[in-house]
Amino acid sequence: MGNFTKPAKHLSKKEALRRRRHIRVRKNIFGSAERPRLVVSRSLRNLTAQLIDDNSGVTLAYASTLEKESAQGDKTAQAKATGERLAERAKAKGINDVVFDRAGRKYHGRVAALADGARTGGLNF
Repeated sequence: MGNFTKPAKHLSKKEALRRRRHIRVRKNIFGSAERPRLVVSRSLRNLTAQLIDDNSGVTLAYASTLEKESAQGDKTAQAKATGERLAERAKAKGINDVVFDRAGRKYHGRVAALADGARTGGLNF
């Protein structure tokens, strides 16, 4: 993954610190087939979420704000709908429990809305 103790010259300090937090948290978070890792990726416009089995390196379920179903509302409402859709897809595959990986981001705003939507859909963190 690289050495993130010093910020890279092409990254902002904020992004370098987020990457360091992500590496530090990922040391302790691990997904399995029974309890996959729910990974949240956030950009300025969109949000994606995946359920990953780290043992086999396979994505079990995926949802994104780029899909047609989540085109309504503001970005937070879209994130909540994405979480609900991911939970629906996980339930269809028999997945109830997940480990939440927020990728070094704060549990706030769209990341929290996605988590709330996934909990509303029936996933246990």
